Amino acid sequence: MNITTPLKEYTMSPSLFFLLTPLVLLFIIKRFSKSYKNLPPGPRPLPIIGNLHQVGKNPHVATAVLAQKHGPLISLHLGCKLLIVASSPEVAVEILKTQDRFLSSRFVPDALRIKELPYTIIWSPDCNENWRLLRTICRNEMFSVKALESQSSLREKKLTEMLDFFSSRKGQVVNIQEALFATAFNTLSNIFFGQDFLDLKDESGTASVLKEKLFMILKNGVSPNLSDFFPVLKWLDLQGLRKQNVNHLKEVFDSWEGITNERRSAAGSEKEQCFLDRLIECGFSNDRINIFAMELFIAGTDTTTSTIEWAMAELLKNEKAMLQLQEELKHNIKSEISNLPYLNACIKETLRLHPPAPLLLPHRSIQVCEVMNYTIPCGAEIFVNVWAIGRDPKLWEDPLLFKPERFLGSNLDFKGQDFEYIPFGAGRRMCPGLPSAITSVQSILASLILRFEWVLPGDQDPLKLDMTEKFGVTLQKEIPLQLIFKPLNNHI
Repeated sequence: MNITTPLKEYTMSPSLFFLLTPLVLLFIIKRFSKSYKNLPPGPRPLPIIGNLHQVGKNPHVATAVLAQKHGPLISLHLGCKLLIVASSPEVAVEILKTQDRFLSSRFVPDALRIKELPYTIIWSPDCNENWRLLRTICRNEMFSVKALESQSSLREKKLTEMLDFFSSRKGQVVNIQEALFATAFNTLSNIFFGQDFLDLKDESGTASVLKEKLFMILKNGVSPNLSDFFPVLKWLDLQGLRKQNVNHLKEVFDSWEGITNERRSAAGSEKEQCFLDRLIECGFSNDRINIFAMELFIAGTDTTTSTIEWAMAELLKNEKAMLQLQEELKHNIKSEISNLPYLNACIKETLRLHPPAPLLLPHRSIQVCEVMNYTIPCGAEIFVNVWAIGRDPKLWEDPLLFKPERFLGSNLDFKGQDFEYIPFGAGRRMCPGLPSAITSVQSILASLILRFEWVLPGDQDPLKLDMTEKFGVTLQKEIPLQLIFKPLNNHI
């Protein structure tokens, strides 16, 4: 299937290359030297590259360090691109609430630019009618209280399959990330397409391949790209990231397009309905369905998977918190888990220390406006560093420690109203799948605690567990968590 206009192969003679190079460099220098008045403060940029050398592979950490020196609102020049980074609740309010109308456009990396972007929900460049339609459909059909209740038996079934899988691996080392990903993906694929895509046992390697394709799409999207820093070079796609993503997307789409065609042919039958049928009824083309499904799978699998993995790692390192959570679950085994205070405090604390998207997703200004008395030019890229806000010692006592107790008796919530704690964002671009994600994290984490004792391979000391982060669109453990599960007699 052709998902975008085919990329042409460009060839250039050496003489033409040397003729054009000075012109390109002149354009870059002229564009780079464009002056803006009253920009937020920031480190002095170098010619041509600007501050690229100061961002590094962990931009959430690098910009947090720069904010300590230059203030909670800073500007960085990345080649020709102007980047604005907010690192305090006060600035976050300005960007995500006060000026949300002008700053809620999306900056789309060149590697993710395809013709279907106007019909997406996450990477849609603007909050247009198509975007509003998708938000409404998602909210009503997938993430409302009524929708979540209708999905409860399906979620329970997928959870039971995962627990049975862990039980069958008694005494064996299990890669938590792989099992959680397959479970989250199958839950979404049943809601969306009405069937499983992955095998938890993964004997064929399908889960790993599909996960790798989705991961590469994200990785290419956030990788440093000359096409983003110097738009004049965009047509060359010098690093091949856009071309690679076109190929990855086609392979992912091919894995489910047959199902879409089958459901289209069976429209109006008595076959059990799924979300795909609703999109077909609304007149969505296959291309629009494909890109929409891809966005939901990426957003709904990686974030859930990484949050649960981080929570498990933190509980392993903090025996006191683990014991307190075990006691709460044992004594409230028939209670609604969403109402258990210490379970929810552990999840909130995990999201504070390890927000799924540490910089949220990039915003873009659609017109000149002011934030904290500084000028934000039209077209500037904007990040909100929720990782830095969540670790700010001015806001949190012992910010680097895992202390769920800080949320007990607190009204702080992650629904976008408390700007010192916004792991899912706020405003127009707040994560629409928040209710579904939290429901999954609560049920999976509680079940794993009640059903199993967790043991690190080789009797490793949990206190020495490596907690190094790997930056991407989602913040993952660099070294995936591996555990041995010993079944217990408790059941949720």
